[in-house]
Amino acid sequence: MTIETLNLHDAVDGVPNNPLPVVIYRQVVPAHIVDAATWLEHRFAANGWPAQWRYIIYNFTHFHAKTHELLGVYAGEALVQLGGQTGPKVILEKGDVVLVPAGVGHKAVESSADFNVVGAYPQGMSADLCRDEPDRLARAQRLIGQVPLPATDPITGRHGGITTLWHHPEQA
Repeated sequence: MTIETLNLHDAVDGVPNNPLPVVIYRQVVPAHIVDAATWLEHRFAANGWPAQWRYIIYNFTHFHAKTHELLGVYAGEALVQLGGQTGPKVILEKGDVVLVPAGVGHKAVESSADFNVVGAYPQGMSADLCRDEPDRLARAQRLIGQVPLPATDPITGRHGGITTLWHHPEQA
């Protein structure tokens, strides 16, 4: 497993983004695992991020103002744009996990026919769906400022990952 980060802290149109970096965990699921969706759900739940759904990533820019979102790819691959209409595009494939901080825009630009993800949120949180609406940007920014840092990393638990990258960025 490798970890990549993307910094998307500037607002783009109606997408607020976040000073916390997007975290991409590459090839988290071991190669011998047959049921990647169930494996991801168990891993997430064991680290305080219970899975709430299995589906795709929407093909329109959206973000969540009240929670961070975890997306674990269990089938296929997709080109995903992060941060709004001018943001970077990354390829996510089976076995990858992306942790999208509250406020960071994301959408699937294109995907394979079998592309699916497990969606999870920190314990006690659930998603709200916000769109790229400039007239609602200030309200979204206020809400994002109230979202707590999760106590654990969804993949590594109490050590590593966001416990360093988000809680103690000077140590990353």
